[in-house]
Amino acid sequence: MSLLDRFGLARSTARVGPLGPRHALRLAEIHAAAFARPWTAEEFDGFLLDRSVRIDGLFLGRDPQPAGFVLSRMTLDEAEILSVALARWARGRGEARRLLLHHLQALAHAGVRDVHLEVEEGNDPALALYRRLGFVQTGHRPGYYARPDGTRASALSMTLRLAPEEAGSVP
Repeated sequence: MSLLDRFGLARSTARVGPLGPRHALRLAEIHAAAFARPWTAEEFDGFLLDRSVRIDGLFLGRDPQPAGFVLSRMTLDEAEILSVALARWARGRGEARRLLLHHLQALAHAGVRDVHLEVEEGNDPALALYRRLGFVQTGHRPGYYARPDGTRASALSMTLRLAPEEAGSVP
C-alpha cells in the first residue's frame, strides 16, 4: 500500500511535480496571498537555482501552473521547510497533505533524517496537518511573525524524524 493510499489520497487528479524558473511569478503570487511578508519572483528564481533547495509544486487538473508549493533547504542530513503555501481556491481539499507527503518522501530519499519547520501559533489547519504527519513541537518563539495589522504572532518550532531504517519512508 502506498503512502497516498494509506492517507486516502490515491483518487485525486492532483499531482506533485518539479518546478522551474517559469513558475517563479506564480509562486510569488501564491506566497503573497498566504503571508504578510511575501517573497518576490526574483527570490523564487534564486531558490529554484539553489542546489540545496528542493521545491515541489502541486498541480491540479491540467493546469500547467502550480496551485501550491513546498520549499525546503537541505544541509547534510537535515532539512528545514521554509514555506508551504496553496492558492486560496485550492485550500481545504486535502491536497496539502499529498504535497507534503511527496516532499517528505523525496527528502528521505535524499538522505534527510530530520525535518524542521516553524508555523504561526494559531494556524490550526497547518498545525493539525503537521501533527498528523508526525511533527512534534520543539520550541516556541513569542512575537516572531509580524501580522498585516501590526500585531505579532508567536512561532512554534516543529521537527519530524524520518525513519532512517526504512529508507525513504515517512509516517
